[in-house]
Amino acid sequence: MTKVKICGITNVEDALAACEAGADALGFVFAPEAKRRNRHIEPEDARAIVEQLPPFVTTVAVCVNEPVERLAQVLSFVDCIQFHGDEDPAAVGSMPWLAIKAFRTGPEFSIEEMLRYPCRAYLLDAYSGEGRGGTGQVCDWEIAKEAVATGKRIILAGGLTPENVAEAVRAVRPYAVDVSGGVEAAPGKKDHERIRQFIRNVKTALA
Repeated sequence: MTKVKICGITNVEDALAACEAGADALGFVFAPEAKRRNRHIEPEDARAIVEQLPPFVTTVAVCVNEPVERLAQVLSFVDCIQFHGDEDPAAVGSMPWLAIKAFRTGPEFSIEEMLRYPCRAYLLDAYSGEGRGGTGQVCDWEIAKEAVATGKRIILAGGLTPENVAEAVRAVRPYAVDVSGGVEAAPGKKDHERIRQFIRNVKTALA
């Protein structure tokens, strides 16, 4: 069954609502550029939220070009790192059992380049000049399908909403889907009913 990651968590109320709705993973965005959309969170605040979560929910730190020392700090309380910057294969490969590498499906994306990175899963997001992620642009589903065909775990992100996610799951058959803005009531604040709708539509898409 397709997994669901609710990303851009900034407060404990949204985190617990996502868990109660059946989210498999929660994402905490430490990249400074996320401040523009009110989705940034400081590590100490994320730690306080993680301490209140139920067991068996995976916690993911979304990082951009962070030094090793910062990653070590973050890994003291989250389960894995989503590398969302310009990290090279050696940096990601230093912790492949903890790593998700994100790619934007723009003109320079290639599956061959993606496969150079040793990691647990690959996240495919839409290309946009507005930022590295969370822009609301829809990922190229055809490219995502080609990536899925490699047999690797592919997490589909980019412009997903309760209204289109079932279609996306049926079209791409990803390992997981990732949503942030598509379930927000306002930047940085989730709409709990939309979270429930999103997860319900994912879990029933292939029924």
